[in-house]
Amino acid sequence: MNDILDAILIGIVQGLTEFLPVSSSGHIEIAEAILGTDQEESMMLTIVLHFATALSTVVVYRKDIWEIIRGFFEFKNNDSTHFVGKIVLSMIPAALVGFFLEDWLEKLFDGQILLVGCMLLLTAVLLYFADKAKNTEKSVSYKDAIIIGVAQAIAILPGISRSGATISTSVLLGDDRSKAARFSFLMVIPLIFGAIAKKILDAGGVLEFTNGPALLAGFIAAFISGIIACNWMIALVKKAKLTYFAIYCLIVGSIAIIYSLFFA
Repeated sequence: MNDILDAILIGIVQGLTEFLPVSSSGHIEIAEAILGTDQEESMMLTIVLHFATALSTVVVYRKDIWEIIRGFFEFKNNDSTHFVGKIVLSMIPAALVGFFLEDWLEKLFDGQILLVGCMLLLTAVLLYFADKAKNTEKSVSYKDAIIIGVAQAIAILPGISRSGATISTSVLLGDDRSKAARFSFLMVIPLIFGAIAKKILDAGGVLEFTNGPALLAGFIAAFISGIIACNWMIALVKKAKLTYFAIYCLIVGSIAIIYSLFFA
């Protein structure tokens, strides 16, 4: 299979699974293992695809983001200021894990299909219990933001859905489902851009694009599928339809475990 088609397929997987609670990292690991993607090219593609899904989030929530920015720069004790404060708090756990454990984490993203399968089962459990929780009108508090941030840090492990973990944690804390989804999707944007900036700095300010057409194709695929998946996920969370994804994660996780034990 050619590089461009591989990149498009992986881009679609990234765009869909970044927002749907089925673990983008886990599915990317599985897809790259099947396609036999080179490790160095894989890291570059990962950066590009995460940038694409971050931009798709910005597009979907552009009005909310503009209102938050405008309200924040009024420099008043308003909802926007508090929301930014909660976002900053939620970022701390994942930022610390990413900074201090980067080398260890990279080893986990190297064909660890058994780990991916086990973590997908954990994601399934989280989604099942979150779907059974009662809906409320409660907003995300500062305390909730810290706990959700810890969930996001744990979700760095391949196979644990970031959106699934953060939304489920928020809902289990008693937060409104729509507000939980909004907070979950917006809280990751600064982290993604920060991680990309760090990669650029680590590379001396220059990134080598060894296969530009493939990266561009993957970017476009991830961006378009990301917009579709983000809007779809918002609707699904409101309707309490997460159990379907719990079943999906259970099936895929089981297949991944069986594959790693008997066929890898």
